[in-house]
Amino acid sequence: MTEKTIRSCEDLLNMLDQKFRTPEQFWDPFYTNREKAIPFFKNAPDENLVSYVDRNLIQPGKAMDLGCGPGRNSIYLAKQGFDVVGYDISNVAVQWARDRAEESKLNIRFECKSAFEIEALEQFDLVYDSGCLHHLLPHRRIQYIEMIYRSLKPRSYFGITCFRPGFGDQGGPVREMSDWDVYEEGTMNGGLAFSEEKIKYILEPYFECIEFRAVEQQANEEVFGVPFLWASLWRKKEAEASHL
Repeated sequence: MTEKTIRSCEDLLNMLDQKFRTPEQFWDPFYTNREKAIPFFKNAPDENLVSYVDRNLIQPGKAMDLGCGPGRNSIYLAKQGFDVVGYDISNVAVQWARDRAEESKLNIRFECKSAFEIEALEQFDLVYDSGCLHHLLPHRRIQYIEMIYRSLKPRSYFGITCFRPGFGDQGGPVREMSDWDVYEEGTMNGGLAFSEEKIKYILEPYFECIEFRAVEQQANEEVFGVPFLWASLWRKKEAEASHL
């Protein structure tokens, strides 16, 4: 029975994980059909990411694309001169991203890893998350934030898009759930919506907010944007100002 005995924090986290389906059970089948009419299947970067580059809020350097999916933001960053590594939990998505990079003759490293398998052995000028956080179980959130913090160079940048509440009729979550709700109901109902207050409560101990706004709806198919997402850009705080 020792395999079901809690002796460490990781044992506790693994026990809580087992109350829910594994991410791979959803994401591998989700990405199998590349022709599916999913807006973010198009090879188009997030409008807010393009805006950060256009306004020189971020400059080319080393970038981590966290939850990269088929690689659309990785490809955009590489074309802007970034040295990019993309991580995703789905082997199917990673292979699609590699195929796209090869077609574009871009040298991008894609790896199939969860946010909790990244060892932060190298440091980045930018970590970008387009839709990873809102699919993480709340008990894994601390690991996620600490990994990003360790992975960033001093005063470097973290960009994130995540679900915004109140847009269930447009593709966002039907309702806003508290972290307590997730465990009481045994589901995240397809992803968690975050209020501006909640996002800032979670991130402000570690990062300084540079910009926070809603993603802008896009008619231009060369960029991706839907109004049920928040977009925010953050800068890593000095160690003495953080909780790490």
